[in-house]
Amino acid sequence: MTSIPISIQGYRKLEEELARLKSERPAIIQAIKEAREEGDLRENAGYDAARERQGMAEARIKYIESRLALYQVIDLDKLSGDKVIFGATVEVEDVDSGESKTFTILGPDEADPGCGSISFMSPVGQALLGKEEGDEVTITIPRGTVTYEIISITFQGSKT
Repeated sequence: MTSIPISIQGYRKLEEELARLKSERPAIIQAIKEAREEGDLRENAGYDAARERQGMAEARIKYIESRLALYQVIDLDKLSGDKVIFGATVEVEDVDSGESKTFTILGPDEADPGCGSISFMSPVGQALLGKEEGDEVTITIPRGTVTYEIISITFQGSKT
C-alpha cells in the first residue's frame, strides 16, 4: 500500500499519541530502574510489568512512526459528492429487518465502530465504496450475509 487516507483530525490524534508515548519513556525507564534495584529479577512483578509497559509503548511508537510517512492527509471539510468515498457518512437500511445504521467511512487507523466510523478496508466499507443512494449491497459478515440499501450519503466534514 503506497498511501493510506486519514483525516486531519485522525492524523493529529496519532501525532498527539506519539508525543504522549515518547514523553512517558523517562517514567518507564525510572520504573524499570527502581524495580531492578529491588533485587532478584526472576520473581519481581514490578520489573516484569515495567518491562512489558516499555515493550508495548515502544511497539506502538514504532508502528505510528512507520505509518506517518504513508498517510495521505485529507481535509474532510472539503469533501462532497453523490458516491460513497472516504469521509462520507452513509445511512443504510437492512433490507430484511428494516434496521437503520449510519457509518462514516474513515481510514484503518482512525475508524472506531463503537463511535459509528468504519474503515474503508472493512468488508462493509469495501462494499459501500463507489455506491450511490438507492443502491443495494450484500455483504458477508460473521453472522451470515446482510443486504443494505443506501438511504443517504452526506459529508459532515470535521464534525465526524
